[in-house]
Amino acid sequence: MAFRIYLIRHGESMQNTEENYVIKLPDHKVYLTDKGKTQADAAGKFLHGYLVSNNIQTENARMWTSPYHRTRQTAQIINSHLSIKDTKEDVTLIEQQYGLFSDNPMEERKKLYPSEFDYHKKYFETEGKFYAKMPLGESPLDVTMRIRHFLPTIFRDYEKGKKDTIFIITHGVVIKAFLLDWFHLSPEWFSAEGTPDNCSIIEITREENGKSSYRYIYGSMREKGYN
Repeated sequence: MAFRIYLIRHGESMQNTEENYVIKLPDHKVYLTDKGKTQADAAGKFLHGYLVSNNIQTENARMWTSPYHRTRQTAQIINSHLSIKDTKEDVTLIEQQYGLFSDNPMEERKKLYPSEFDYHKKYFETEGKFYAKMPLGESPLDVTMRIRHFLPTIFRDYEKGKKDTIFIITHGVVIKAFLLDWFHLSPEWFSAEGTPDNCSIIEITREENGKSSYRYIYGSMREKGYN
């Protein structure tokens, strides 16, 4: 019996459209745009059809969600199509902490925190974004370390509770960190890999022999950029 994980990025939020650069809500309060809600609804419809057409049962499914508002909204909309009864939240799934760079556009970061900006940009330009810690925030390495604490929960639930289909609604950096840790990928892979588009769905399949693979089944990744 295959063990499946579906990594799903939240729908478009006010942060993605840069509206929050004006409103400046704290990151955990950022909410979906109308487009983001539509994206989540479309992703939910697709996922339901995909599971049915591939005869993937959800009796032993569990849905995990980051407790941020935009991921809760996305999970609720998607689950209106899936009807997963076993839903939980975990704080390890929250977005990377951007610290002083949070809610500030690029030019404002340069102006307000020039030395911190130059430090971070240097790492980005030398394929070292994985190691660069945001001022008063986290690096992708920090995010990966928290995901490493989350993974044993999945295996425990699979071994003890027979949870063989897992849906995880989370954030772009977290999805990349999850893939890096699960597949033992490199920091260079992280720097080169684009971030999943809003409401993209990645399916990880782990066979009984322990071999795993992953692929996009809905959406794609956006181009890499300095962010």
